[in-house]
Amino acid sequence: MTLPPAFQAWFARQGWQPHPHQIALLQAQGDSLLIAPTGGGKTLAGFLPSLVDLVDAQPGLHTLYVSPLKALTADIARNLARPVADLGLRVRVEDRTGDTRSSQRARQRTDPPHILLTTPESLALMLSYEQAPQIFGSLRRVVLDELHALAENKRGDQLMLGLSRLRALAPQLVVTGLSATVEDPDALADFMGGAEVIHADPGPDPDIAMLPTTAPSPWAGGNGHYSAPDVLKAIKEAGTTIVFINTRAQAELFFQALWAINDENLPIGLHHGSLAREARQRVEAAMAAGALRAVVATGSLDLGIDWGAVDLVIQVGAPRNVKRLVQRIGRANHRYNAPSKARIVPANRFEVIECVAALEAVRERDLDGDPRGPGPLDVLCQHILLTACAGPFDAGALYHEIRRAGPYAALSRAAFDDCLHFAATGGYALRAYDRWQRLMERDGLWRLRDPRAARDLRMNVGTIVEAEMLKVRFRGRGGAPLGEVEEGFAATLRPGDTFLIGGQTVRYDALREMVVEVTKQPTKEPRIATYSGMKLATSTQLSHRVLALIGDPAHHPALPKDTQGWLALQAKVSTLPRPGVLVSESFPHQGRWHFALYGFAGRNALQTLGLLMTRIMEEAGQGPLGFLSTDYALLIWSLDPVTDPAPLLDREALREGLGDWLAGNAVMKRTFRNVAIISGLIQRNMPGGRRTGKQATFSSDILYDTLRKYDPDHLLLRITADEARRGLVDFGRIEEMLDRSDRLEHRMLDRVTPLAAPLMLEFGRVPIAGAGRERLAEAEAAALMAEAGLA
Repeated sequence: MTLPPAFQAWFARQGWQPHPHQIALLQAQGDSLLIAPTGGGKTLAGFLPSLVDLVDAQPGLHTLYVSPLKALTADIARNLARPVADLGLRVRVEDRTGDTRSSQRARQRTDPPHILLTTPESLALMLSYEQAPQIFGSLRRVVLDELHALAENKRGDQLMLGLSRLRALAPQLVVTGLSATVEDPDALADFMGGAEVIHADPGPDPDIAMLPTTAPSPWAGGNGHYSAPDVLKAIKEAGTTIVFINTRAQAELFFQALWAINDENLPIGLHHGSLAREARQRVEAAMAAGALRAVVATGSLDLGIDWGAVDLVIQVGAPRNVKRLVQRIGRANHRYNAPSKARIVPANRFEVIECVAALEAVRERDLDGDPRGPGPLDVLCQHILLTACAGPFDAGALYHEIRRAGPYAALSRAAFDDCLHFAATGGYALRAYDRWQRLMERDGLWRLRDPRAARDLRMNVGTIVEAEMLKVRFRGRGGAPLGEVEEGFAATLRPGDTFLIGGQTVRYDALREMVVEVTKQPTKEPRIATYSGMKLATSTQLSHRVLALIGDPAHHPALPKDTQGWLALQAKVSTLPRPGVLVSESFPHQGRWHFALYGFAGRNALQTLGLLMTRIMEEAGQGPLGFLSTDYALLIWSLDPVTDPAPLLDREALREGLGDWLAGNAVMKRTFRNVAIISGLIQRNMPGGRRTGKQATFSSDILYDTLRKYDPDHLLLRITADEARRGLVDFGRIEEMLDRSDRLEHRMLDRVTPLAAPLMLEFGRVPIAGAGRERLAEAEAAALMAEAGLA
């Protein structure tokens, strides 16, 4: 395929030349994966073969575009309208997401457009309809946008299963993946099921550096408020700025800090995923129109939306992940062959080192990323049930179809049969209950036992299982929506309590019909609405860089002078953590012994390690009282000193402790609830209303306890155990920490060390209710009795 003269003329009228990677994608013979930087014309490259094909448009669906964000589909629709109109193409472009009107969704099943823009969830839903062969039979092309983002979670696995179904319905299909720079393009191509990788010119290196601040970074904490005057000064000097913050709660706080000193009333917006859709759309529209000087945002703006007017990106807080930082840097300029300008602001002294390490990685184009595991089986269970909604299927044919999906290429027939039998009966312990008898086999084909079950299954499509959220509105009839807070946070509120949402302080008045009603209360100090699942752990590769930077004094000149002095004092007083050595320290402070372990394994892993090590200490009678973890270190305080950490880090003891702890722990029940919802065992959405989070949790807790007692080898329990170890507790990072440490080095000291001092100031302490507390109480009682003359 070559670029027709009409298209060449259209490019010329825009003052453009087609990029080589756009022409390469047009000429590709089969499936392709385009790796191109932000602003490199990826989206136009993906659609160019379709637009050329559609010069002589025939009725029916020709191209399916799938993105991770609903907002991206609207953005793409606007961008496509221009070439379609300019070239006089008789092409209908429509979107199909959860926001699309039901009447339009129904029409699309019988009269699909030429180009349909959708999300993984909506595609799974469309594939579940009996009309799927008619809808997709004419399909020629699929464009998968921001594929790197989808590949990081179960939405990507669901999409790849949908793609395997599309290939069966439309054998002539050609698939194009579009991605920003990734650490392993070949692995991403394998995730697609195999594709030719096309690399665009990566463009010039970004203009990226630390933002100079008038005040030094604090020793501890994570909000970066000390830098607000310097960030505001940078905003004033730039045209338009995006200020990225790692968590939603911190974004709310930093937005408030900027407004408190914004004497010139510069228009600054706030954007995160828990704000009301209307509020997000207002900010997006204002940004697109150039009406804002800055927006404070979380990962909700990491992807795709094309704002060419952005001049500067500021990352407040350590980026935790080099890929994420590169993606955010790319939001600046959004122009090819123009360097993006970005500045980083560390939140505390430890983060200074991480930011320097991240800058080095960006300059060296050294991206981080962990290998993907096999496709998750709970997603496969949902796919099998949705396939049955579309009509009877042959198990062998479906198994071979699923093996074409990259994440499931190595799926064994035994694992597939486990999922099929679970989908059919719920498994051994549940097969006596009618509600889980969903599939049956007749004449060699599997089908729904009751066709009416299709409605309930379709209502529960998807793999996103977030904390249950409650709407927040101003009180009164027709009160304006502000956003959402987690159900667990709302449950702690009493009338009169204040909290921060949408950049405003509000007073909690009442919970009415699952809506939190509030009144504006700008004069009171707010509580903070907390959002779970938003804490980002520093990646393994970036952690290694940080450790190497700390451990080699020859590289310390890259650090600020005050940080250099801090590390030099640590080397003098104790020792520096370094690659190949797991360094720990014990020292007394305020009548307690403290043990610091510099593991550089990420907050989740070190939190888990703290739980496991204090259990071992409790059994040894060392009186642990509590612990806290950061991305870099674990701090435990106890009545007795840790003189030899080796027994506390014994791999078998840690594994055994993890199994015992997980067995009856709330972490496992929470993980099981998510797995049960995705696999279809529990349905959150029911005709006539949605179950509350408490109802769903109550049901899943009963099921978890039942299966543990009567069917301990149940498929969902096995999935749950794997996910808990890999995800929430991150035990793999603990093992990786031990694997890379050739030896332990422990120092017994007489006082707090420079590296441990910031840990003493951190929030997030976890108390241990054990024998140590009892010993303290007994000692306090003895002292009181002695003071009273009763001893």
